[in-house]
Amino acid sequence: KHLLRDLSGPTPSNDEGPRSSPRLRAMSDIASLPLPEDSKKFIAEQLNPVLEDLVTSCIMEMPSDTPKFMVEWLRKKHGLEKSSGGGGAGGAGGVLDALKAGGDDEEEEEEEEESDDELDEIPESMVMKSKGARQSVSAAAYGAWNQKKAFVAPVHEKDDETKAKVRQLLSSSFMFQALDDKDMSTVVDACEPVKLGPKERVINQGDDGDFMFIIMDGVLDCYKKFPDAEEEKLVKSVEKGDCFGELALLYNCPRAASVESRDACELLKLDSETFSNIVSEAAGKKRERYEGFLKKVPLLADMDNYERSQVADAIKSESHASGSTVVKEGDPGDKFYIIEEGSAKATKSKGGEEKEVKQYQPGDYFGELALLRNEPRAASVVATTDCKVLVLDRRSFKRLLGPLDGILSRAAGEYAK
Repeated sequence: KHLLRDLSGPTPSNDEGPRSSPRLRAMSDIASLPLPEDSKKFIAEQLNPVLEDLVTSCIMEMPSDTPKFMVEWLRKKHGLEKSSGGGGAGGAGGVLDALKAGGDDEEEEEEEEESDDELDEIPESMVMKSKGARQSVSAAAYGAWNQKKAFVAPVHEKDDETKAKVRQLLSSSFMFQALDDKDMSTVVDACEPVKLGPKERVINQGDDGDFMFIIMDGVLDCYKKFPDAEEEKLVKSVEKGDCFGELALLYNCPRAASVESRDACELLKLDSETFSNIVSEAAGKKRERYEGFLKKVPLLADMDNYERSQVADAIKSESHASGSTVVKEGDPGDKFYIIEEGSAKATKSKGGEEKEVKQYQPGDYFGELALLRNEPRAASVVATTDCKVLVLDRRSFKRLLGPLDGILSRAAGEYAK
């Protein structure tokens, strides 16, 4: 879900503070360019939105002939802007004109170069001026028009029993696992219960997206109409605990498919403002917190930044009191653990006694052998202090990054030494 963030520029480092939305991060990157302020504002306000929409459309459609698709998309966008009187240098039409102009004869280009050579002074608008104390780059570039507004989430009244059900459902959903208790309570209050009868469409392909849904009960079918196809195609079904509609909120793009209830359904409807200000931002903070830590874990050292960010998104955190058992020898193994804070020890049962075989400190990991070999736990792990562990279940890890075995096998031999 962070593909557009990666395409739009380099990922901020940990010392740059909490992350905001992909668009605001891109704006911050633009601010550091050695360009006059009006150029920066033009890029952020006019050029970037066009490019983001174009990339989003390419990702959604995955055309066989990408350059042709992009040109057709730009032509269509250009026509729409002309009809609404919005055509300009910053729109898709301007980009298309620039592409067409690239094929003109070289004479015009040579004349332009000669004209450039005749300039004996730098235009005043291009001169970087410095007056007084230096402002922050972001503030200097954007000023009041880039200030984040205070956000107050809506509240849809619910009784305590309903709140408990909603909280339990959201807690089990991958998308909401980064929320702390306060943010989770805010999202629970902001969710609006929605009931659907059979064959009701709650989302239509191509519409603007200003809300997402979480399914409390029932099954819904997702239909997509592909280019040059007369009929819609059923692409997948979603059921209790699943989310849909979030892509349009993440990337500010039209709905990629239509969603229709198969039978009677109960849904939770979450508005785009709450999603952006709380859910998306919390996921970014969680990712930022864990990415730096994961770089120090030897097992994950060979992963690239994108893979590591996906692991950070999938991580769950558990707390264990001193003396408590984290995993027990002989139990089935379906989770992988990394020590974040505190310490622990591994023990094996020999002759009716527990013998310590290994100690763990922050950055150390355990549980990978049971995942690799599909065997019961070979040892127990007990917390020796109050500790926090990061947990990855194998199913989620494989779903996001592919087989876990390829990463873990490189370190499995260490136990034999």
